[in-house]
Amino acid sequence: MDILHTVGRDQIRTDFPDFRPGDTVKVHYKIKEGGKERIQVFQGIVIQKRGSGISKSFTVRKISNGVGVERVFPQNSPNIDKLEIVRYGQVRRAKLFYLRHAKGKAGRIKERRRFTA
Repeated sequence: MDILHTVGRDQIRTDFPDFRPGDTVKVHYKIKEGGKERIQVFQGIVIQKRGSGISKSFTVRKISNGVGVERVFPQNSPNIDKLEIVRYGQVRRAKLFYLRHAKGKAGRIKERRRFTA
């Protein structure tokens, strides 16, 4: 078990900003189509973070044409080009699965105040 941790330690990414569930993020993800490679932006609310070490992942949810779309991103994936934080959300729980059933104004998240000193 210790061998897995030592091998995976080199592949853990530390270039992401500190984000939490409730934050709205833009994930720039590399997509390979045939011989070409392009970057697709997926913007939505982080509804959960899970795992630890090399197997850490986060789930982003957005509403596209009235349909909820969720996507799970491995945090240490080399296919993630960059991650931008659009809004900081203030929530009181770690898993925001209640957003799956919330419609309209009930699905909004209050913005967290950021102090710059």
